[in-house]
Amino acid sequence: MSIEYNIIGTGSSGNCVIIESKIVIDAGVSFKSIEPYYKQFKLVLLTHEHTDHFNRSTVRRLASERPTLRFGAGAWMVPKLIEANVPKKNIDVYEPGKIYKYKDIEIIPFKLQHSVPNMGYKLHLPSGKVVYATDTCSLDGVEAFNYDLYMIEANYEDEEIQERIRAKENAGEYVYEYTAMLNHLSKAKCDKWVYENAGPNSEYVYVHQHKERGAS
Repeated sequence: MSIEYNIIGTGSSGNCVIIESKIVIDAGVSFKSIEPYYKQFKLVLLTHEHTDHFNRSTVRRLASERPTLRFGAGAWMVPKLIEANVPKKNIDVYEPGKIYKYKDIEIIPFKLQHSVPNMGYKLHLPSGKVVYATDTCSLDGVEAFNYDLYMIEANYEDEEIQERIRAKENAGEYVYEYTAMLNHLSKAKCDKWVYENAGPNSEYVYVHQHKERGAS
């Protein structure tokens, strides 16, 4: 099977992925960047509150322009959504580990380890199965065998980040990279997890790759 996807943004400058034209995962980009597509949206899934994943003005505009649009998220995102003028009746609160249905879509959120409450999503669609996980230091305990599409964080290369750490320590500079390693997944960990889960015909895409400053 082939799943249609459109990566509007990835990394600290803003994260947003559109699946099959109608499902949005994260809204950390400007409304202008999604304006050509937003009229087809049916469901917006949010992972956590960091601004590169949750742009309040974009969410507010989506809620205003599309009064029937549904927003799915963990309980920790509800106050943020209400502050962005999303009506309570349009918010679906998900608990990690449970299975939810939206029309012909099965949604399985799962908990991720980050500096704030965060979760990833498994989506079972008529066109196939996709898993999305970003802003996490580990995927231990998460299983998604033989999915059609893997959209997984590969934030940094181990050797490269160690070189940056040494250079900054020698120069007496602030070393952001320690924070990145605590809150993000390395390419090596990503590759290992994908190798353990993917099937022979699976496709995988790296998301939230490292930017020098501001990654959250």
